Amino acid sequence: MSLPRILSLAKLEPQDVADRLTTTYQVIRDIAAATDVEVVLTTGGLGLSAKQMAALPALRLIAVNGVGVDAVDLPEARRRGIAVTTTPDVLSLAVAEMALGLALAAGRRIAEGDRFIRSGAWADKNKLPLGMSVLERRAGILGYGRIGRKLADLLRGMGMEVLYTARSEKPGVPDSYRPDPLSLARDCDLLFVTAAGGAENRGLVDAEILTALGPRGVVVNVARGPVVETAALAHALQSGQIAGAGLDVFDDEPNVPPSLLEAPNCVLAPHIGSATTEARRAMAQLVLDNIDAYFAGRPLPTPYEQG
Repeated sequence: MSLPRILSLAKLEPQDVADRLTTTYQVIRDIAAATDVEVVLTTGGLGLSAKQMAALPALRLIAVNGVGVDAVDLPEARRRGIAVTTTPDVLSLAVAEMALGLALAAGRRIAEGDRFIRSGAWADKNKLPLGMSVLERRAGILGYGRIGRKLADLLRGMGMEVLYTARSEKPGVPDSYRPDPLSLARDCDLLFVTAAGGAENRGLVDAEILTALGPRGVVVNVARGPVVETAALAHALQSGQIAGAGLDVFDDEPNVPPSLLEAPNCVLAPHIGSATTEARRAMAQLVLDNIDAYFAGRPLPTPYEQG
């Protein structure tokens, strides 16, 4: 009996989980040779376009390794009745941890200090400018979903006051609600961006929000690059409108504009929020669980609600 065929546009990690995929299924890498496949494995960044879907007439499931679906043509998937699954929850701690690390790196000038030593500036008796305490600041979370709430737990555990904004106030939560991003920015010192990507949130953090955050403010983006206006952020950093930034996501990855590369106190990471062995293993296993469930005719463990 031949193995079920799937089209894989992405590689699972770690290797032992990837090996389980290839021993359970016949994995096709070329979309031109996959016209009969019912399942596509992809990532949030790679997604699956309407044009690609058109080349796959038998497609019934798009299994996304990640939580982002902005590169998946959801209207086309909905029109054709194609299910979409993601890997929620299992990466929340890793991304929240990354957000906290970026805030600490920017506030305490950790990355800048590393460069300072390596350049020989410290040995030449120069001094690094003072940093600022992160734990003594008020945190604002823009996007109070799974990752945002996990981050709030971490921040509260370190004694920080946490504010949040979301589509509506959440009953029974320990954090303070603000009705919109502008009021959140006015009332916090650290603005953590964990909102979903997509067209509706493009440019959500703009020049007005950054101005409201103020000259002692730090913005951390672990959501999607376009959620924060790049030009406005670069200007705010260069002009001193805000004190710093920590970025794990960008508009046109892996291309980072010079305006951010040259911006002062801007800590950059290559989209590694979920890049821990623990998170990637759990994500890959959940991808396998969804694919296994599809072929077994069982309910999908983590379907993405397309509306």
